[in-house]
Amino acid sequence: MKSSNWAYSFEDADGSNKDLFGGKGANLAAMTALGLPIPPGFTVTTEACLRYFKDNANLHDEIKAEVKEQIAKLESKLGRKFGDPANPLLVSVRSGAKASMPGMMDTILNLGLNDETAEGLAALTDNKRFALDSYRRFIQTFSEVVLGIDLDEFEAILTNIREAAGVHYDYQIPAEALERLLAEYKKVVERHRGNGLPQDPMEQLYMAVSAVFASWNTPRAKTYRRLNAIPDDLGTAANVQAMVFGNMGDNSGTGVAFSRNPSTGEHKIYGEFLVNAQGEDVVAGIRTPRSIDSLQELMPEQAEELFDTIERLDQHFKDMQDVEFTIEEGKLYILQTRSGKRTGAAALRIAVESQEQGYFDKEEALMRVEPSSLDQLLHKQVDPTAPAKPVAEGLNASPGAAVGRIVLDPDRATQLAAEGQKLILVRNETTPDDIHGLNASEGVLTARGGMTSHAAVVARGMGKPCVAGCTGMEANEEAGTVTFKGYDGTLKEGDSLTIDGTTGKAYIGELPLVDPQIGDDFAKFLGWADEVRRLGVRTNADNPVDTRRAYEFGAQGIGLCRTEHMFMEQERLPHVRAMILAENEEERRAHLAKIKEFQRSDFEGIFREMHGYPVTIRLLDPPLHEFLPHDEEEIEEVIRSVKGDTTEDEIARLKARVLSLQESNPMLGFRGCRLGLIYPEINEMQVEAILEAAITVRREGEQVDPEIMIPLSGARAELALIEEKLRPVAEAVFERMGDRVAYKFGTMIEVPRAALTADEIAEVAEFFSFGTNDLTQMTLGISRDDAEEKFLRQYVDMGIYAANPFAQLDQTGVGRLVTMAVELGRKTRPDLKIGICGEHGGDPSSIDFCHRNAFDYVSCSPFRVPIARLAAAQSAIRAKRGEQVLKRL
Repeated sequence: MKSSNWAYSFEDADGSNKDLFGGKGANLAAMTALGLPIPPGFTVTTEACLRYFKDNANLHDEIKAEVKEQIAKLESKLGRKFGDPANPLLVSVRSGAKASMPGMMDTILNLGLNDETAEGLAALTDNKRFALDSYRRFIQTFSEVVLGIDLDEFEAILTNIREAAGVHYDYQIPAEALERLLAEYKKVVERHRGNGLPQDPMEQLYMAVSAVFASWNTPRAKTYRRLNAIPDDLGTAANVQAMVFGNMGDNSGTGVAFSRNPSTGEHKIYGEFLVNAQGEDVVAGIRTPRSIDSLQELMPEQAEELFDTIERLDQHFKDMQDVEFTIEEGKLYILQTRSGKRTGAAALRIAVESQEQGYFDKEEALMRVEPSSLDQLLHKQVDPTAPAKPVAEGLNASPGAAVGRIVLDPDRATQLAAEGQKLILVRNETTPDDIHGLNASEGVLTARGGMTSHAAVVARGMGKPCVAGCTGMEANEEAGTVTFKGYDGTLKEGDSLTIDGTTGKAYIGELPLVDPQIGDDFAKFLGWADEVRRLGVRTNADNPVDTRRAYEFGAQGIGLCRTEHMFMEQERLPHVRAMILAENEEERRAHLAKIKEFQRSDFEGIFREMHGYPVTIRLLDPPLHEFLPHDEEEIEEVIRSVKGDTTEDEIARLKARVLSLQESNPMLGFRGCRLGLIYPEINEMQVEAILEAAITVRREGEQVDPEIMIPLSGARAELALIEEKLRPVAEAVFERMGDRVAYKFGTMIEVPRAALTADEIAEVAEFFSFGTNDLTQMTLGISRDDAEEKFLRQYVDMGIYAANPFAQLDQTGVGRLVTMAVELGRKTRPDLKIGICGEHGGDPSSIDFCHRNAFDYVSCSPFRVPIARLAAAQSAIRAKRGEQVLKRL
């Protein structure tokens, strides 16, 4: 047994221990144990990475010693020598964290080359061009990744050499031109470093391992982890592997293949490759690769072996595999495999088909799909009836359609998106450094690259549409223009563009989009989730259309119907404003009677569409000034529209009254239950409308289950006074209509005091619904609108919050109040119904919290209902298995 955990050969590593060896290292160990054609190597562990950071970004001597020992074993195994010009050993150094982070960290190929070993490699292979090409690749990547020299300096030289040689692609550059290129590359390194490129291979290796470890904390890696909820304290392993070469001629090549289609989930080998190339060429998007199917024509024996190996890996890992391979002079090598990134549609299909193939049971199938990825199935597509001709066509790299304004720079995309603009990021090709721009945009369009390019992989992971490899397109960032082959005009930044990642087409202008059609697998899969989950899933809906959509998505009721949204509609707003400007209760009630007709009609439609499931209706919540304009001229117009001809003195008096309604801090002002206590006629009108609608719909043969929710209560007395006023109103409705329905009175827990005194409030309330948006604001002392614009993102970046607390529930702060309120409330009323209706009701980690705290239901927007159904099922499965809970904050 080893006394340290710094470096292990692939033979000695544990293929099941991703914590220590990272995903890539563990899989290399597993494939080695399976006897697959894996270039030998070793893994420098995640513990070595964490020690590197502990030692102030220095590679400890113990780690260096074990790396050197592993190199000696590799030399003995292969009969080559590190730094030996006659028979040089060359290696690659690749990152490999526990969680796959494609393109986010660094890789160095051809390490071990120097001036002498490059000459030796040329003599050994009798292929001078191959050796020079490998050396230039090493200098370029080592200089960028390890030495920190801007890649653009090398690219400029490479472009000049290509043009001078009269060739289009790098692999076409002749040997004599590559010699001139290397001389120029060395000058760049000398200018930046002073003493040139390190010539000692062991020094190169130590520096490369350090650089891979350091890449764990690059801005792009941190951004990716933040977007994908990957912890920062895992570290990455570094995998050192003997080089095999796909750039040794036309009987060599390299590629990436998936065991299933990552966009659709179809169980068919899918991928692409390049002849006479190294792996970086495929993923960098510099050359547009060929479909993996054509490998069967060019190299049939190698294609058959590759396809058999990929299928074997799919069966072994019981998941879709993303496989990198190289063919060196006719011999196949597998460089790595990992669980492939996939679209939500693909994830769903793979889970269902794998379960039906007997890979695993239904519960495991449910755990294989990230709940948020289901959102991708609900993305819109271009309306097929739209009379539009595509301006360009590329690869359908990530499904869904998007409309937005062209933006060419990822930094500018972030800035414009923050201003509320919808954007399409247009690039010749993307790099990992562009991730923030992709995240800020609705979709991405690239001129170069394939289905496994950076843009494609990241867009699929984000669920954003992507069209890649759009040949004939050129994006000129400096000029701010985009041109397309066959199109005479020139588009500029800010022009509108539509992309369809499902078909691979791009259109000028804004095309209409249509809702997606959900397949049979979707209903089957969510049916499995419903068999497992304990939590109910409701929706937040304020009108019959949203209610119908949510019901179709599987909602089991409405957890929040915001009645104020009904007030804001155009034909109702004048009556609402007239009610606010009323001089007395009698006048106010007269206008409320007109509003009541609208409210009752809305409630009838909602009850009908919910087919007997509970409907929780929140009485008027916002302050009255929100229904009035803020500009004095507009206020005067409203007064004249309501009051008609009146005196200037009267207008001035009413204007002063309107202005007096405005508040310096309306979130904590005259709203919610406070309105209901001072103006009880508003609540009375709404209760009448709710119960009259319920009786009307019940008489039609539909079951109804109304729940009336009082907002913003912070004391038992508030709630008790309102209930005392409203119970007689309900009885009057029943007497007048000669019929009655069962109903409940409850409250929204959104004030910290309500949580702290929940035992007292439960004496009155028959249900609690946690309004975690306002509860978060009041508990953290943060105004959401101001914070998200001014500092909240920086707080997340600085680690003050692990995530935006308005997107994921702050479980250690706000969550503690919620837990206390649940315990206190049920101590008083054991059958107290408890739900959540804030934005957190659709967040998987927050749903997990609700499951653990014995909530009855969560409520979320209609399109997040499927996500909530799956997340609730996964919480039940985790609890059954005793696994670690999902906890973000």
